[in-house]
Amino acid sequence: MEHELYEREKPIPPEDYIRVDHVSLKNYVARIFEKLGVRKWEAEIVADVLVTADLFGISSHGVQRTRRYVDGIKIGNIDIYSEPKIIMDRGAIAIIDACNGLGQPVSIKAMELAIKKAASYGVSLVLVRNSNHFGIAGYYSLKAVEKGYIGVTMTNSVNLVAYTHTVDRVIGTNPIAVGIPKSEPPPILFDASTSVVPVGKIELYSKQGKEVPSGWVIDSNGNILHGNASYVLKMIKAKKAALLPLGGLGEKHGGHKGSGLAFIIDIISGVLSGAAWGIHVGYTVGEKPSNIGHAFMAIDINAFMSIDEFYNRLQQYINEIKSARKHPKAEKIWIPGEKAWYTMITRKKIGIPLHKNVYNELISIGKDVGVELKLKIL
Repeated sequence: MEHELYEREKPIPPEDYIRVDHVSLKNYVARIFEKLGVRKWEAEIVADVLVTADLFGISSHGVQRTRRYVDGIKIGNIDIYSEPKIIMDRGAIAIIDACNGLGQPVSIKAMELAIKKAASYGVSLVLVRNSNHFGIAGYYSLKAVEKGYIGVTMTNSVNLVAYTHTVDRVIGTNPIAVGIPKSEPPPILFDASTSVVPVGKIELYSKQGKEVPSGWVIDSNGNILHGNASYVLKMIKAKKAALLPLGGLGEKHGGHKGSGLAFIIDIISGVLSGAAWGIHVGYTVGEKPSNIGHAFMAIDINAFMSIDEFYNRLQQYINEIKSARKHPKAEKIWIPGEKAWYTMITRKKIGIPLHKNVYNELISIGKDVGVELKLKIL
């Protein structure tokens, strides 16, 4: 399907960015993890998740996070030699112990198991405990979509967010992603954290020299914190600041809704799975292992109606949304997942824009572990 070149996050100013071929970038990142002792297929999955985020225009979760995983492996917070174990398997449900391994490979296995179970039972739920950060949640939901299923992915995360009416970091950014197949691409993909922004956005802003806008972060006294992103990130790392939940400060604009959704996701991903929750979740490069919990659901559409009937009903709904009167200042009416899909198509053609600081950090990591530089600049 052809589409005009589109990027959801344009590199501004463009001279601060280097465009890199996505295949060479994925191979380079995979070799970094292989050099650290990660099994080849697992290294390739980690690299694919990171590069996919950059292809989708979700740079906060792209290769700029390579350092986080590398350092987590080096200090021993991630056990790259462990093997996940299915500790409960009953009908449409299962629980997997990731044994403190990388979050991405076990999540692929969990979604594959969820799809297999949904084929037999119509719906399924597979939980994972004792895991680590797994990248963008939508990556795994799309694995279900590729098989013609609806995929739902949830995870908890380290406590970075102030619950509504508090100033303490007691909940995580706890994202949820829902992928839904369509008769023609792009598929529907809703993928969002339950905080105003993920902390990776502030990490990226720090590397880009940008300023954090008002409304994302509060300090330990409850004051809105904004300005220099490096300073804001320093405050967050020192546990003197917290991200705000989706909706922002208080209840006026729905902050309680973001907090409530994060709370529910944590109950399913963390409490129910046997993983840590809230303040008990560790950080990749923190003082203790993460013990993150994930949840994966698959829904077999054919168990409810024929796939063609579903596609027709879904397309009618989409057409109704698209035909609504557009706001005079809006460029277009978007369905969830369209921006990411067209950005991916564009960046596969013209390359992924990496900020020069992110690019240089990636090169530095490669040198440290002994990976030869083989990035194709476009």
